Order: sequence, then structure tokens, then C-alpha cells
Amino acid sequence: MDETLEVLASWTPGLQEALVGLGEGDFVIVDGTLIPTDRVAADQPYYSQKHRKHGMNVQVVARPDGTPLWFSRATPGRAHDLTAARAHGIVQACLTRQILVLADRAYQGAGATFRTPYYHHSEQPEHYQQFNRDHARLRAPGERAFAQLKTWRLLRRARCSTRRIGTAVQAVHTLLTCTYSG
Repeated sequence: MDETLEVLASWTPGLQEALVGLGEGDFVIVDGTLIPTDRVAADQPYYSQKHRKHGMNVQVVARPDGTPLWFSRATPGRAHDLTAARAHGIVQACLTRQILVLADRAYQGAGATFRTPYYHHSEQPEHYQQFNRDHARLRAPGERAFAQLKTWRLLRRARCSTRRIGTAVQAVHTLLTCTYSG
């Protein structure tokens, strides 16, 4: 099984390959998710305060229709989404190609091409509220990429080594890509 995962993971495209064909005027959806693990309390780097459980943070870049373009390698669960996106080069790659990115509030301050909702929109003018509604409507299909990832039983609650979770995510991405192109 390990060899199969390694082979499938080696076929996944890198971030630059996944963004080929996208340029100025196109947009993608970026978000992060936590893959729960069965770690113990001593494994502090894997504990996510937000989710109150141990896990691994995975970033996804998806098309506006929810088709996943790229899944990142897994990072420890306590990593903030923006920190993980910067570490994987998502922020820089999208800035370089001038690709508009729709993201949630966790990516506030990411850069010029990232669009996030306004904070405290109930106290702001109506056009801020309308922007937040439109932003949510456009981002909603991107959640489909996570739904597809989490339909795999292996990733609902990972009981393997944390080093193998990234490989499993990459293998699942290869299988998902085969279903889209085949």
C-alpha cells in the first residue's frame, strides 16, 4: 500500500503546473482544512486550537466550479492558514501570475491579489455587506474540493504517521484528477 501511495503521489502536479493556463482575469479559491489524526496530547505541533483536536493542515487551490487544482503537503495542525499558504508558495505564485484569489478571513493581509471578506460588516455600509454576500456566493463551490477530499475514509480520521498524511493527500488528488480528465 505504501508503494502505491508513493507512486500516485509522484504523479500529482506541482503548484506551478496546476496554475498553468490561468492568468490575469482568472480567479481561484484558496482555503485550508484540518485532517484529524489520532495524536496524543504530547504532540503539541499537531494540536489545532481552532478545531480543538490534533490534525494536519492541508491547503487547497480550486477552480471556481470546485474542481481541485492542487493540494498542499500536510503541515502540523497548529499552523495558521496564511502561514501555511506562504510556506507552500501559494501567495507568491498567485501574485506573480496576477491571479485573483478568493479566500476566507484567515488570509487577511496575504497580498494584493487575495480578496477576503470585510470584518464587522454589520457596522459597515450596505456595499460592504453586498461585497461579503457576493464573495461568499463565489467561494461556496470551492468548498466542494474539500468535500471530495474528505469523502475518502482514509482522510476522515488519519490513524497513520503524520509523515504519511501528505502522501495520502497527494495520492487522493491524483485519483481525483484522473476522474476529471477521464
